[in-house]
This record gives sequence, C-alpha cells and structure tokens, in this order.
Amino acid sequence: MPAEPGRADGLRLALTTFTIAPIRAGRIDRVTAGRAMALGPLVGALLGAVLGGVLLLLAALAPPLVAAGVTVGCAALLTRGLHLDGLADTVDALGSYRRGAAALEIMKKPDVGPFGVVALVLVLLLQTAALAELVGRPWPAALAAVVAATAAGRLGVAVCCRRGVPAARPEGLGALVAGTVGPVALVAGSAAVALLAVPAVPGRPWQGPVAVLAALAVAAGLLRHLVRRLGGITGDVLGAVVELVTTLVYLGVVLSG
Repeated sequence: MPAEPGRADGLRLALTTFTIAPIRAGRIDRVTAGRAMALGPLVGALLGAVLGGVLLLLAALAPPLVAAGVTVGCAALLTRGLHLDGLADTVDALGSYRRGAAALEIMKKPDVGPFGVVALVLVLLLQTAALAELVGRPWPAALAAVVAATAAGRLGVAVCCRRGVPAARPEGLGALVAGTVGPVALVAGSAAVALLAVPAVPGRPWQGPVAVLAALAVAAGLLRHLVRRLGGITGDVLGAVVELVTTLVYLGVVLSG
C-alpha cells in the first residue's frame, strides 16, 4: 500500500529539517510539523548510522582523534551546522541575563559572543574525545553509541515540542512546531532510542539507556528554564537541545567504559 500522504510529508519535513538531504518539502503545516518532530529520532538514527560508518572507516586508516574529529565535522556538514549555530545563539542569550524580547533579540544577531564560542568549543571537544574513546570498543558497540546519541539528540527536539510548550515568537520554526508532539510519540520514541543504546556499552546493557534518559531529563530541565527566560521555544533552542543531548549521551556511554 502507498504511504499515507500526511506521513510522507512528515518524513520529508523531518529529513529536510534535520539533515541536508536534497528532498523537496511537501505540505507544511502544524500537523505535518508534529509528525516531522516525532520522526526526528528515526532520522537521527539514520544519520547516526552514516556517522558511525564514517568513524569506523576512518579509524582503520587514521589515529582515533583524527577519525573522531573528522566525524564531528561530518556531523556539522550533514546538518548545515544549524544545531551548532542554535547552541551558540541560545547560550549567548542565557549568558546575557536578559529575558523575553531582549534575549530573543540577542539570538537573532549574526555574530557569536564569548559565551557562544565557549559552548561551541566545549561541545566539539567533548564529542571528539568521546568518539575517539569509542574507536577502541568493538565495532557494534561503537556504532550503537553513535546511532543512539544522534537519535537521542533529535528526540530531545520532540521533548521540546511536546503539547503545552509555547513558542517564543509568533513566527519561525518554533511557532510551527511548538506544542505539536503528543505523549504517545514521546513514550514510543524514548523506548526506541533507549533500546538502540543497549549495545553501546559492552557488559553494561543498562548504561546506554540510562545515559539516554538522563540526557533527556537534563534537556527537560533546561527547557523549563528557557521557557521562563524566553517565553517559549525557538529554532535556536531546538538546535541547542540537539547538541546538548547528543553530547550528554556520548559522555554517558564512555564514562567508566
């Protein structure tokens, strides 16, 4: 049977939102946006499989740090660097101690402030170090860790788009996706990503799922703070959550590994 048009539109929107896939967008409305955000973890898992393959291939040809650094660069390339840009803008807004419209105005500026620079450097360094450590593990574990972390980052977006969370602006990506993801999609996505993380730590099947759930809990706490400071979510907030959750899952699976 052919795919339901609405679901196909949601998948296309998810792919064009979370990757550089050259796919023409179909219908774009809040219903489609909700489906796209709910499908974010699936797109993240596919992207993670690509990145995991890059890491393992390069690890056979180059030192672990080089393989890890190039993989992090590929992640930025395959997402247009949008999530890193959102991280920098969000941290700059938080570092300004301003609220509401004043903080949102800082996020709109094209330049990156000192808080944003520090956040970018820290996240990129931590991701590179974690990936370099994963190279020393059996390849199924390393691949599972990359897939689970990348999928979890997009699941963090779904958490931010859950029902009841407002948009900070009346326009933009935040206004399109805010409040569009229901509880069933969140529970199903969380269970699926947690299962993906089970093989990530050899001999400790619980550590990967715990890392995923802990990262999502941190994201939920940050979301509450950002809603108080900004009045709701924006596209930059979603990008920041992607990078935060991905990094935390990487750390969770390599600590004491």
